[in-house]
Amino acid sequence: MRRSRLATLALTLAASFGVTMTLAAPAQAAPTDRYVALGDSYASGVGADSYTSESGSCLRSNNAYPALYNTNIRPASYRSVACSGATTTDVINNQLAALSSTTTLVSVTIGGNDVGFATIMSTCVLQGETQCVAAIQAAEDKARTQLPGKLANVYNGIRSRAPSARVVVVGYPVFYQLGTVCVGLSATSRAKINEGINLVDDITRTAASSAGFTFADVRSIFVGHQLCSYGEKWLHALNYLNLTVSYHPTAAGQSGGYYPVFRSAAG
Repeated sequence: MRRSRLATLALTLAASFGVTMTLAAPAQAAPTDRYVALGDSYASGVGADSYTSESGSCLRSNNAYPALYNTNIRPASYRSVACSGATTTDVINNQLAALSSTTTLVSVTIGGNDVGFATIMSTCVLQGETQCVAAIQAAEDKARTQLPGKLANVYNGIRSRAPSARVVVVGYPVFYQLGTVCVGLSATSRAKINEGINLVDDITRTAASSAGFTFADVRSIFVGHQLCSYGEKWLHALNYLNLTVSYHPTAAGQSGGYYPVFRSAAG
């Protein structure tokens, strides 16, 4: 009789423990976000390989941060229309149509091509320090006067087409770690390039905040993984055999840098 009672008590405790554990376990709700990714080559994933056949010259990579979010989080729907070379005008004319009133999450990385990232880097590599610094200064002047309005137009367009969406504006990494031994561009050129990127990021952060959007800042997470750093490089250096990937994040830069910052900001 005693053994029977002990067995019954044990079964009762086990059953109670099982119920308690079931109630304490978090509910695994089905993901409901309808996610659309907008932007330029940093959003499409240029430099990260594994490009999708449908993307053509837009070079959308399965290793880009929007695609990684789709793979890991599995929202209810996902579409990336980010495209290599895109400017704010391209986003407005060619990408905003992907949004709708049912869109609940939007990411966008844009602005670098509006101030001429690619042209600046070509000038710095081919024409030397004086021309490099002058080109960046001209781009900074343009960024201060023109970029806030261009970004505001994009953000207003996003809010108009996706009024209920959470919007995450994702910035750019600073290219160079300074104060290290580094061949190629002069220290002055590298510092000026960093200055220009920081300006674009700061302008973008201010514009995003004014629109009520979240700014995902990737600059700090890339520290130690920049060009001229001693850690694993998360950015391609100048590649004469494939100029398109130059100064873009590698697959590791997308997964180790961009993705966790975006994931945290997306909520």
